[in-house]
Amino acid sequence: MTTGDDQISAMTFAASSIAALGIAILATGPALASSSAWYETDGGRFRLVTTGKPDASGKLQGVLDIELKRGWKTYWRDPGSSGVPPQIDISTSTNVSAAEFAFPAPQRHDDGYSKWAGYDYPVRLPVSFTVASPDAPTAITANIFLGVCETICVPVQAKLALDPASDPDNAENAMLVRDALAALPAPASADFGAQLAVGEGEKISIAATAPGAQEAVDIFIAGTDGYMLGTPERHQQDGKLSFSVKVLDRPTSKPSGKGLPYTLTSNGSAVEGFLPYP
Repeated sequence: MTTGDDQISAMTFAASSIAALGIAILATGPALASSSAWYETDGGRFRLVTTGKPDASGKLQGVLDIELKRGWKTYWRDPGSSGVPPQIDISTSTNVSAAEFAFPAPQRHDDGYSKWAGYDYPVRLPVSFTVASPDAPTAITANIFLGVCETICVPVQAKLALDPASDPDNAENAMLVRDALAALPAPASADFGAQLAVGEGEKISIAATAPGAQEAVDIFIAGTDGYMLGTPERHQQDGKLSFSVKVLDRPTSKPSGKGLPYTLTSNGSAVEGFLPYP
């Protein structure tokens, strides 16, 4: 979510990333029904799509639809040692108070010089918009910051605009959003999930339970709320699976949020949950 301190942190990261890489690409696409125009970049294109109608609680579901060319990639919420996490800023929108990404299960990649978590294929990231007054006019102007990378990462900043109410009954858009939501990891359970086993010191230990061969299991943990984490290392002993993760940085006191988001994968299946702050 990019409101309050989180928004300031995200935009500061975006600005520093652009400065470090020396590249920023800006674009504004015209509103097109309940979806934005496509924004074209070297490695592909992307757009915002919505269902067109918020629900009774004021949630409007959408998706950042990313089409990548062969050989290009983009990143999960915490890429790891390299990469640019997707970010969205809706501060110039009308009647929209917040927007939050959800993420399908990523894959672990090793380029030889860096390891990262993300996608090297077309991907759709669900976005939940909070509409302040469901009966009032709504216009979404979203500043998207995205890493679209081949051998060199090209950070892209694009302004995508749309009017959800202009085509509120678009069945194709509604199906696209519904399918993206259905592709998200399921909630973790006792039979398929992770628990923080040891949460003190420079390294934390995480116990994992998952169906299938242990060699096929992987875990992705997002360093949020002031935490920075290394790449998880798998350990198998006496039929039990665990992961150790180096804590590269942590806040001076434990935050009050849900915890560190994680995604656990095994043989094409995935679940997600939260680990207590270490």
